[in-house]
Amino acid sequence: MELFDLTISEAQAAIEKGEITPTGLTRAVFKRIEAVEGRIKAYVTLNGEHALMQAKEAEHRREKGDRTMLLGIPVAVKDNMCTEGIRTTCSSKILENFIPPYESTVTGKLKEQGYILTGKTNLDEFAMGSSTENSGFFVTRNPWDVERVPGGSSGGSAAAVAAGECIAALGSDTGGSIRQPAALCGVVGLKPTYGRVSRYGLIAFASSLDQIGPITKNVRDSAILMNVISGHDKYDSTSAPLPVPDFTSVLGQDIKGMKIGIPREYFIEGMDKEIEVCVKNAIKTFESLGAITQEISLPHTGYAVAVYYILATSEASSNLARYDGVKYGYRAKGKDLMDMYMKTRAEGFGAEVKRRIILGTYALSSGYYEAYYKKAQQVRTLIKQDFERAFETVDAIVTPTSPTPAFKAGEKTADPLQMYLSDIFTISVNLAGVPGISIPCGFTSDNLPVGLQIIGRHFDEETILKIAYAYEQDTEWHKRKPVL
Repeated sequence: MELFDLTISEAQAAIEKGEITPTGLTRAVFKRIEAVEGRIKAYVTLNGEHALMQAKEAEHRREKGDRTMLLGIPVAVKDNMCTEGIRTTCSSKILENFIPPYESTVTGKLKEQGYILTGKTNLDEFAMGSSTENSGFFVTRNPWDVERVPGGSSGGSAAAVAAGECIAALGSDTGGSIRQPAALCGVVGLKPTYGRVSRYGLIAFASSLDQIGPITKNVRDSAILMNVISGHDKYDSTSAPLPVPDFTSVLGQDIKGMKIGIPREYFIEGMDKEIEVCVKNAIKTFESLGAITQEISLPHTGYAVAVYYILATSEASSNLARYDGVKYGYRAKGKDLMDMYMKTRAEGFGAEVKRRIILGTYALSSGYYEAYYKKAQQVRTLIKQDFERAFETVDAIVTPTSPTPAFKAGEKTADPLQMYLSDIFTISVNLAGVPGISIPCGFTSDNLPVGLQIIGRHFDEETILKIAYAYEQDTEWHKRKPVL
């Protein structure tokens, strides 16, 4: 096995035994980046020299007896999380040269654990998109087929993990932006419960929906990263003051007798037939492991996309008002202040970001607020209540992650509504604030990965990790690698 193919736990064990060093592992990962990055384009900013310095520091820490969880492990970070002294762009021209003066809470925790930052990964501009085609810089490619998209908005992170350009990565998920690209790239992606992980230092898209989470090669690595990044943060008022369990402690436990709900609303007309077959085969695997599956209903699912695109765009309209060319970021030249404002935003933002700002501003405007924004919040409550009722009778819910496998670059760019439907199975999880994980569950006849989504109760990541791990150990899908 190549060093860049190692998982976090495998790399930890090899470093502990003295078989490899953090410097050797880091050099192997950057050699892989050099070999494939020209085709994948996962990174906006690479951190080569600094990464080798971090590797040396990790070795010094080990010599002193330090055994922290990520010591010497190369990890990529989505480029919407602030990293002190390292360019953070949100894949937008408006922040192209922004260097944060502070560290986000999650990357600060990774630093404490001795991680090695490989670089900042590409995304749809301000995390608005499902294909990474909305990046202000370039399109990231899917390692399984470079003619296809990796999903989005965390497409750079998912592609980097799948291609071996890092050992693991962090992404952010507003409406499926960790789980959908994880599914399309054949890796594991976990969106934690809203409030489980601090959002301090995450550049906001939609503050009531955004959540940071891990993208990894297997379920155990997701549990390891969750142990590191979870917990209350005094700098984030939406961070939950709850104790953090050891998420790895449940891995390997029996799932016999657990009740898994299969929502009828998620097996819809228009879904790719091969995806349906893979997911139904996965359900049979759960039954063979002793779990009890039963059909359930989440009756307001059909409203989720409409609700999401009102609430998310409304919050985006508010959050992105700060990019006006005055305080920081790109500034256009104008004949007066208003002209400067207008030119800055016209030149600095891409088409999708402008579209969402306009939609959100309209939904919040006088005369429409009650009809759109308030109504959407009311329906969001109904969607949340659907999940609460379902979890009275089941321990977890299983669905497809995406209605289609990875599609070709350019295939949906002319039709924003078709693109928005890429997240139809993931959006409800963000609206309800519950946790969800996507794991590989098969491949199409074109050798494209298929993702299975497991949804849990609020702050019950342990259950979805336990179920995901049981499935993963009984199958081989997660072991397949793209040929590059």
